[in-house]
Amino acid sequence: MFDCLTDAIAARPHLRHVGRYMRSSFLLEVGETPYHVTVENGTVAAVETGPFKMRSWDFAIRAPKEVWEIFWSDAPPPGYQDLFAMTRYGHASLEGNTAPLLHNLRYVKELLALPRTLRREAGS
Repeated sequence: MFDCLTDAIAARPHLRHVGRYMRSSFLLEVGETPYHVTVENGTVAAVETGPFKMRSWDFAIRAPKEVWEIFWSDAPPPGYQDLFAMTRYGHASLEGNTAPLLHNLRYVKELLALPRTLRREAGS
C-alpha cells in the first residue's frame, strides 16, 4: 500500500526540502496491518509491512482501515480531514515520542496525505 511513498517523495523536491531535518522511524497502522516507515533527511528510506516483533519506532499513528479510507477520500468530512482531528474525535491514536512528529508536522501530514494525492493524480 505504501510502497509507492519512496518514489512519490522523490518526485516532490518541495516535500523533501520540508522534511530535510527529519530522521525518524514511525509505525503507521492501517487496521491490522502495521507499516514501519523510516525517514532520513526528508527521503522515505524504507517502508516495511509487518507484523513486527520487537521493532522500535519513535511514534505510532494507529487507526482502523475504514478511518484511513475516509481520510484519503477526495473531500474528507470534518473529523477526518486532519491527523489531529482524527485523534481529537477518537478515530485515530498517537503513541510514543511525538517530538519528531511535532518538529516535522507539515512533512508528516503531507506524507500521510500522499495516497489521496496519488489517487487524484492517477484519476486525472
